[in-house]
Amino acid sequence: MESSQATPREETRGRLSPAWIAAGAVALLVIALLAYALLSQPADTPQEGNPVPDFQLTALDGSQMSLAEQRGKVVVLNIFASWCAPCREEAADLEAAWRTYQDRGVQFFGIAYKDADSKAQAFLDEFGVSYPSTVEPGNRTARAYGVTGVPETFVIDQQGLLVRHFLGPITQAQLSQEIDQLLDQ
Repeated sequence: MESSQATPREETRGRLSPAWIAAGAVALLVIALLAYALLSQPADTPQEGNPVPDFQLTALDGSQMSLAEQRGKVVVLNIFASWCAPCREEAADLEAAWRTYQDRGVQFFGIAYKDADSKAQAFLDEFGVSYPSTVEPGNRTARAYGVTGVPETFVIDQQGLLVRHFLGPITQAQLSQEIDQLLDQ
């Protein structure tokens, strides 16, 4: 006598087991993470003597930050974060250099990296930073400049060429040396 009931093996034929579904989900997650990592990697850092990427941003105070509009001026671009201890070390030196050079054809800009507006503003207030600074959602400018951490500072000449890229905290003396050389040309 033959049984009309299917065996457990026959019942699962044609259906995916939970193990296969989990493996597929993990594979999709890995692919998605790899794609995100590739798309969010910083670009190559601009090389000294070469043009730097332009940017147009709105500062936290509502003013406009445009590199293209600074042609003819030396530009100091500082990438910082409120949560960064070395950024706290350099903040007073950056502000002092800004106050020294702001009326001499030099423009400073700050861009907070992976930060919240409120925390970046509190950082700027704490250190009395008066040059235009912003938080850029998506960190497009930092990626375009190849930023891999903070702080990083870029000194850009009057023609929009990178003169110097500082990794880590910078001092007023280091900045003054670079700026003075550019202003003396």
